[in-house]
Amino acid sequence: MDTRLGLLLVLGAHLGHAVQVQGEPRVGVHKVPAVQVQDEGVDAGDDEPDKLYSTPDSLSLLLDETGNATFHISKLSNSSHTDQILVEFLFDNEGVVEPIPPLTVAPLEVFYVAIKPTKAGHVVITTNTSDPSIQTTRTGYVRVDVMKSKAVDTISVVVGWIYFAAWSISFYPQVVENFRRKSVIGLNFDFLALNIVGFTLYSTFNIGLFWIGPIQDEYFDIHPQGVNPVQANDVFFALHAVFACLVTICQCVVYQRGGQRVSKLCIGILVLIALFLTASIITSFAGKLSWLQFLYFCSYVKLGITLIKYIPQAYMNYRRKSTVGWSIGNIFLDFTGGALSILQMILISYNNDDWNSVFGDPTKFGL
Repeated sequence: MDTRLGLLLVLGAHLGHAVQVQGEPRVGVHKVPAVQVQDEGVDAGDDEPDKLYSTPDSLSLLLDETGNATFHISKLSNSSHTDQILVEFLFDNEGVVEPIPPLTVAPLEVFYVAIKPTKAGHVVITTNTSDPSIQTTRTGYVRVDVMKSKAVDTISVVVGWIYFAAWSISFYPQVVENFRRKSVIGLNFDFLALNIVGFTLYSTFNIGLFWIGPIQDEYFDIHPQGVNPVQANDVFFALHAVFACLVTICQCVVYQRGGQRVSKLCIGILVLIALFLTASIITSFAGKLSWLQFLYFCSYVKLGITLIKYIPQAYMNYRRKSTVGWSIGNIFLDFTGGALSILQMILISYNNDDWNSVFGDPTKFGL
């Protein structure tokens, strides 16, 4: 969201606090001089279109809480903004919060609304104005998450950090085992090859969505009221996983490996993956495939690798009738992280009364 004047933010927070203290759902309006509602560095005569902004753009509430949002028009360069402007509030999930009646505001006014939950769930409150020249899609909205219990929310956060830690350290029991034995005999190289390719693609997806502005713009063009699905800890985890895989590969070069190598079947799978992604990236450079879609292709390949990467190791253990050289700590921590991840999804779904977040996205559930 564009940077706004500090005075406006302070005013919005103050007015919002006043509504929350009273605890009654109502609409308030406060007039502000024109110079105070312009964005920093933007003149009224610029070609930048007028926009309706909301502060904040997301709220997390308990059932007995009242939240507040402040709205303002960034600037008023259009001469048609001389009459009253009708603002309507639309809901993508009816019944989660109380309806907000339309209101008419004069130009150069800051107005705020109180948001009162009625049940647990998710809702995106969007706005529409009587003046079509005022843009609202990317800026004039509020995402609201209504929870049943703060305690359940806290538990889900703790569970999230535990599974993050479990997944992060799951690579090291194998590294320690290899170092202790000065040998990688018993570690399947197909598993290692698939693992580093998978996490490299996962890193590519996370870095693209987290750091590359044009790709983020593509995402928000499709999901204008959405939240970036990639956070800083996702990027850290993926890059850390690549690093841990590289450490294990170096051990395979240095330590005794007993003639083990990557199988022809695995090489064939990796070649097919490389051909698919090469064709995709060429298509993206040619402008026929968006870079966002290319990143989604990377994530789909990562999902496929996740589903099959343990099969070579399991077959090798079965054929050798032994697990010597392979650390059970790896799979134990991986399983623990996956189980706690599913537990967190269940806790969040219960707390927000939204079970589609568990079963409505089979790709995420599969990962």
